[in-house]
Amino acid sequence: MRLPDEVAAMLRLRDFGWGTRRIAAALGCNRETVQRYLAAGGWAPYCVPERPGVLAEHTAWLAERFRRHRGNADVLRQELAAELGLTVSLRTVERAVAHLRRELAAEALATARFETPPGRQLQIDFGERWVVIGDERVRVSLFVATLGYSRRVYVQVFRHERQSAWFEGLEGAFCYFGGLPEEVLLDNAKALVEHHDAGTREVVFNARLHAFARYWDVRPVACAPYRARTKGKDERGVGYVKHNAIAGRSFASWAALEAHLAWWMREVADRRVHGTTGEAPIVRFEREERLALRSLSGRPPFRQMRALIRRVQNDGCVDIDTNHYSVPWRLIGAQVQVVVSGGVLRIHHAGVEVARHDQRLGRRERAVDRAHLRGIIVGDGSGSPGCRMPLTAPAEFLRALSEYEQIAGGGW
Repeated sequence: MRLPDEVAAMLRLRDFGWGTRRIAAALGCNRETVQRYLAAGGWAPYCVPERPGVLAEHTAWLAERFRRHRGNADVLRQELAAELGLTVSLRTVERAVAHLRRELAAEALATARFETPPGRQLQIDFGERWVVIGDERVRVSLFVATLGYSRRVYVQVFRHERQSAWFEGLEGAFCYFGGLPEEVLLDNAKALVEHHDAGTREVVFNARLHAFARYWDVRPVACAPYRARTKGKDERGVGYVKHNAIAGRSFASWAALEAHLAWWMREVADRRVHGTTGEAPIVRFEREERLALRSLSGRPPFRQMRALIRRVQNDGCVDIDTNHYSVPWRLIGAQVQVVVSGGVLRIHHAGVEVARHDQRLGRRERAVDRAHLRGIIVGDGSGSPGCRMPLTAPAEFLRALSEYEQIAGGGW
C-alpha cells in the first residue's frame, strides 16, 4: 500500500516517459505495484474483501427479535444460543444489529407535528416536583392540561396521582376553560388504562373512566405505549410548569402554592408568546377556541358523591383511599356506609350518621375524633388516640377479698 504522494509521483514520472521498471526502482517498490496504480489512474484505498459473518443468514430473525426486545442485544445473544444453537459474543451481536439500533433511535426521535383544530383535543399528564412548603420539603403532583390548538395551560396541584386526582384535575380544566373538548389525550397511567397492546393498539380503559367520559361526553384517547412524544404539547407543558411556575420557589402553605399557580396561569402562561404558534395562548383561545368548546350545561362534578361500604377495623377506623377515619369504637367489626361529598366524609350505621370528618387529601393520614374512643382511653379522652387501656369495673361489681376467703374456706 503506497501513500497518495507516491502514487502521484508515479503518474508524473510516467508522463516524463519513464518505464515501470525505472519508476519502481526509483520509488523502492515492486513493478507490479506501479503497474496497478498506473492502470487505476491514481491512488485508491485498500479494500478488504468482506466475508459473511456467522449471523449473516439470520438478518430477518435478528431484526424481528431486536425490535421485540426494544434494542436489548444481550437478550438476542441468549436467544441465539437457546433457539438457534449459535454461541457468539455480545460484541458480535452488537455489530450485527448496529444499523437496526440507529433505525430504532431515529424512530424514537422522529415526530410528525400534528395540529388539531380548535376545540378538538385536550392533552393531560402528571409531573412530580419537590417543593418546600412551610419548613417541610414535600413531593407534589402537578396535573397539567393543555388545549391542543391554543396551547392554553391549566395546572392543579395534588398530593397523589390516584384516579380521583385525574378526574378532579380534568373537571377543574373543563371549568377553567369554560367548555368541553371533543377528546382527551392521556397517558397509559394504571389509574386510567388497564391494558394497551403496543402491537395491535388495543386499549382497555378503566370502567370508571368510561363512566366519567360518558358523563362529560368526551372521548378518551390513549397515546402509544412508550411514545409520550405523541402527547408532546402536554409533555412540554409539564416541563414548562416545573421549570417556570415552580422553579426553586418555596411557599408558606399549601394554599399559598395554589394561589401562586392561579396567578402564574393568568399572568405568565396565558400571556407568553408561544414558540410554535407565535401568539399568546389567551389571544388564540379567545379568538378561535373558546367558541369551539362545547357547553358544560351546568353539570355538577362527576365525583360530587361517592357511596362506599366499609368494615370498621380494630382501631375503630375505616380506610378510605389509604386514609383512616374514626367511628365510635363500639362499631368495631360492623359494616358502615360512607358517603364522600363536597370534601366531607359522612359515616352512617343503621341509617344514622355516626361520624363526620373533613376529607383528607394525602396518603395514610388519620382523622380521629377522640370522642369516638371515650371509654377505651384514659380519663376523658385527652390521652393519645389509639392508646388502649383495659376498662375498670364499676364499684358495685367489686367485692372484698374477705368474701372470697369465706367461700374458699379460709385464707390463701
